[in-house]
Amino acid sequence: MKTIKGPGIFLAQFAGDEAPFNSLDSIAAWAASLGYKGVQVPSNDARLFDLEKAADSQDYCDEVLGVLASHGLALTELSTHIQGQLVAVHPAYDAAFDAFAPEAVRGNPGARQQWAVRQMHLAAKASERLGLTTQASFSGALAWPYFYAWPQRPAQLVDEAFAELARRWQPILDRFDECGVDIGFELHPGEDLHDGVTFERFLEATGNHPRANILYDPSHMVLQQLDYLGFLDIYHDRVKCFHVKDAEFRPSPKAGVYGGYQGWVERPGRFRSLGDGQVDFGAIFAKMAQYDFAGWAVLEWECALKHPQVGAAEGAPFIEKHIIRVTEHAFDDFAASDGAIPDFSRMGMA
Repeated sequence: MKTIKGPGIFLAQFAGDEAPFNSLDSIAAWAASLGYKGVQVPSNDARLFDLEKAADSQDYCDEVLGVLASHGLALTELSTHIQGQLVAVHPAYDAAFDAFAPEAVRGNPGARQQWAVRQMHLAAKASERLGLTTQASFSGALAWPYFYAWPQRPAQLVDEAFAELARRWQPILDRFDECGVDIGFELHPGEDLHDGVTFERFLEATGNHPRANILYDPSHMVLQQLDYLGFLDIYHDRVKCFHVKDAEFRPSPKAGVYGGYQGWVERPGRFRSLGDGQVDFGAIFAKMAQYDFAGWAVLEWECALKHPQVGAAEGAPFIEKHIIRVTEHAFDDFAASDGAIPDFSRMGMA
């Protein structure tokens, strides 16, 4: 069995224009001071990382790894959530997602998609240069506006949406395969890949592509009322990344899983800092040990109530406490026999 690596922290929610959050060196020092051993880096944030340079220059990649190592940190994964989202955008969301793209391609969905695809290709090569074997991303969404079947969907609409999603992702997945890197798609409401059924549909549409895998985040399963422990029993072979994020769902007489368009504080389901929600992390880490998950346990901090720096400070010891150092031998080895097999045919005979 393998011991999970960690604690790690996803830097996207903390990066900013003020020190120590405005450069890789200073934010790495901050993360290390809290007890983190690895960082997941958003590849779209130029304050921390230059994706194009990383794809082209081994020297730059070595420099990035050196900066992290100087603070005792490893690079867990690159994140391409933003770029992955823009690989597939339904026209209903064009205006909302344009803000995620460079100004030069805004208002031009075709150019925006081409930019996103190129970014993903760059990220595959950058991950290879950085010695990484996994990357965290989003799938984007073409079918999401139709997730609830009212009015009735036209026949084959969802099939065609997933076929198109697969057509867009197949060349990207092939490039990742050339670079020896898995994509862990974060199963997330708003994405076409948001649960096990949709992941399986995508997997089938891509011919069970070996690089199409899962970023496991139990918080999104709590908010959808999924069995997040049973999920690991079914999909553990495809789980390549792990966001440690808490959530709660408290049934309300006024709103359900859709939230009633309310803000996060008022919703029945909301994200919480580690230990403040309902996720059974003891059971999750046991499942991870059972199934030999060899990746990183990475805090993704999102909370409707708590200050982010408090959540970050509490996250490292929380994860550290839950990591199971796996045993090297069975607990009952002390009672092992010499292996002799009794002759059952003679038992009970005079």
